Amino acid sequence: MALLDIKGLKTHFTTDDGIVQAVDGVDISINRGETLCVVGESGCGKTVTAMSILKLIAMPPGKIVAGEIIFEGRDLAPLTSHQLDEIRAKEIGFIFQEPMTSLNPVLTIGEQIAESLRRHEAVTRKQALERTIEMLQLVQIPNAAGRVHHYPHQFSGGMRQRVMIAMALACRPKLVIADEPTTALDVTIQAQILDLLQDMKERLGMAVMLITHAMGVVAETAQRVVVMYAGKVVEEAPVDELFGNPSHPYTQGLIRSIPRIDLDAEHKTRLEAIGGSVPILINPPPGCRFASRCKHAMSICTKQEPQLREIAPGHRMACHLGDAS
Repeated sequence: MALLDIKGLKTHFTTDDGIVQAVDGVDISINRGETLCVVGESGCGKTVTAMSILKLIAMPPGKIVAGEIIFEGRDLAPLTSHQLDEIRAKEIGFIFQEPMTSLNPVLTIGEQIAESLRRHEAVTRKQALERTIEMLQLVQIPNAAGRVHHYPHQFSGGMRQRVMIAMALACRPKLVIADEPTTALDVTIQAQILDLLQDMKERLGMAVMLITHAMGVVAETAQRVVVMYAGKVVEEAPVDELFGNPSHPYTQGLIRSIPRIDLDAEHKTRLEAIGGSVPILINPPPGCRFASRCKHAMSICTKQEPQLREIAPGHRMACHLGDAS
């Protein structure tokens, strides 16, 4: 049985202009100890999907209107935010995209990490402080015993992200959701943070759901990949299969936009961009939502929505092009 099994998730937002169908019928599963990457352009629904799991979206205007979120056999979708407090941090950790806005500027980082420990585990303040220092050491923050009393503004961006990882892992959760944890960091620090996440995953035996738009990060870290576009899953496959045999035109476009360092100068080609933009999801177009940007679009693509179906063992795709082949 999967650790997390999302079925038919729909998360909509009420706006003055209408209902935004940010996530519209998403199916995603994560196995124990697995790293699953959810990839796609900005605005495709990756973050909303992740935040819906623990109801971290603002409600209202957001609302989960349909679907199940099964975690260890229990559906989280009907639970209230108060009921989910017992699962947040303890069972499922969350690493936010921007650590400076996610950390409380008036509390020391030690107080913020220890808060979840005191809430979920029967520990004294002294024991919580000791565990906090241990977590800071695990995420490789120098002089952890001294820096535990420092405030977020006294840390660099990379160090603040390490603090966020320590906070998310303090209670040894079974699943960690990392929402683009390297976006605000330079390339060198990005690599360090990804290596750290991989190391902590192996040490603690947890599963990781990594939200990203960088295909290079996917190739480096994932075991399985879910590609989202305009609130829907368009392709899912093991990482080697996805890069070796990308089947959806959108996935192919994402991969062609990656610089290749394995080709010599004579064989290098100009990077391709996917023309157009993600459709507005207030009144999404009928049929395939990628049709207006797809060079392979057929008449059926603008009339009938393609269904996600298996095209090879463990490889699913939603595209009429596969039906025609």
